[in-house]
Amino acid sequence: METNNLVKTYASKAVQSALMRSVYTWMTLALVITGFVSMYVAKSYTLLSVIMQNSMAFWGLIIAELGLVWYLSARINKMSFTTATVLFIVYSILNGVTLAFIFLIYTMSSIATTFFVTAGTFGVMALFGYVTKKDLTRIGSLCIMGVIGIIIASVVNMFLHNSMMDLVISCIGVLLFVGLTAYDSQKIKQLLTADDIEVNETTQKIALMGAMTLYLDFINLFLYLLRLLGDRK
Repeated sequence: METNNLVKTYASKAVQSALMRSVYTWMTLALVITGFVSMYVAKSYTLLSVIMQNSMAFWGLIIAELGLVWYLSARINKMSFTTATVLFIVYSILNGVTLAFIFLIYTMSSIATTFFVTAGTFGVMALFGYVTKKDLTRIGSLCIMGVIGIIIASVVNMFLHNSMMDLVISCIGVLLFVGLTAYDSQKIKQLLTADDIEVNETTQKIALMGAMTLYLDFINLFLYLLRLLGDRK
């Protein structure tokens, strides 16, 4: 009996490890797609002109991104894993298009430096969230409320154009997404932790949604750090 329990525990751990690898594999793939699309669009005068000269095209991209995230989150349980995967890839492509403008604003060297700083910070906090025994639920809730606050503050500052306020928002944004990275890492681990867990479509979709959550944490952390560390052209 004890041997059977040990075998079952070992099998569950192996499945959990496989699913967590899937989370980071999908997240990394999405980041790679976003990066290549951004660089391609930034080098295409035609594409940039279409987006910059047509406000409807730009806002259409933003609305499409928000719509995809909402649709994936709301309908993930009712769609197939294949459909969810395709939508996630489409989202990473759209995000790459909208992020192409950072190459027009910041120098390539500062973008690269900020990316590696982001990767290091993200990796440390994701690892902390995964291994810590401390419940990060309260921290996560505070960070989520904080993100709502800085979104509102950012919209207000679009009209005020206050550089000091922009600096404060960027600093707070970095802190919030550092906290969210640890919280989301712990939450994903908890979702994929069960004695009888197995690799099936349901757990694969959980892993995919976890990848999208961490992908968004990484992108937002990168953008706020870029506002602080990036050298403008």
